[in-house]
Amino acid sequence: FSQATPSTNALSNEDIVALTKRTQDGGTEVVEAKAGKGSATLSMAYAGALFADACLKGLNGVPDIVECSFVQSTVTELPFFASKVKLGKDGVEEIHGLGSLSDYEKEGLEKLKAELKS
Repeated sequence: FSQATPSTNALSNEDIVALTKRTQDGGTEVVEAKAGKGSATLSMAYAGALFADACLKGLNGVPDIVECSFVQSTVTELPFFASKVKLGKDGVEEIHGLGSLSDYEKEGLEKLKAELKS
């Protein structure tokens, strides 16, 4: 949330924690709202369609296509990590760093790394 546009500077730490949890548990929340009779697959399908469109645009030479992707990188000490990448005619042209993270985000990243390593 520290890099969101528009800026989320007006949000309290409690708001950030609550929004982070809702974002992480969004799929579960949809299933619970449907009383177990459905899933969040439409959301995943939409995200997949947007990513596929971005890939095709990059491969066709449309400039400045940036999307998040799970790629082999040196962004962290992990061999693969999801981060923003610039897509182009040859696929991934540039892997962007994480940018400036809040202390809360840095703490979450460190917890996440242990889980990803395993």
